[in-house]
Amino acid sequence: MTSSPRGTGLADWVVTGMGLGKLRPAPGTWGSLPPVVLAVALAFGGADARLIDMAVAALGLVFGVGCIAWGSFAEKRYGKKDPGTVVADEIAGQSLALMWLPWAGLDTVKILATGAIAFLSFRLFDILKPPPARGWQRLEGGLGILIDDLVAGLYALAATQILVRLLW
Repeated sequence: MTSSPRGTGLADWVVTGMGLGKLRPAPGTWGSLPPVVLAVALAFGGADARLIDMAVAALGLVFGVGCIAWGSFAEKRYGKKDPGTVVADEIAGQSLALMWLPWAGLDTVKILATGAIAFLSFRLFDILKPPPARGWQRLEGGLGILIDDLVAGLYALAATQILVRLLW
């Protein structure tokens, strides 16, 4: 029996988005859920938009930094570049799509719809990988895993802001 390097369990837990990346089908979709669930739950609880932004940003920062720190470890562990099991990048990118939204005063349907718009926008841009996302994905290690999702998150942020402000 061989022992794993110290911290391997934590690294795997972070890069797989608390294990969500091990779910099938569509691990990236599962990995995009935590920031949405957090934002929607806080909005339902009456939190103001600043608190929601801080919580979602903190979540995205933790998983984004973890992706950079342990991305190379994950590529070795799962035997490929940007393995689908790694979803810390999705958590970070989805977090961007949820920033600065007008959560205050929304009713139940609008809270759910706002979360859904951000979620669907991010998944769309994450799958399509519009420029420059696809090119930056070629970077090595954790940064290469993360950067395309941050670009998708920025595209989704813009789309979500426009749609939500037009609708509500």
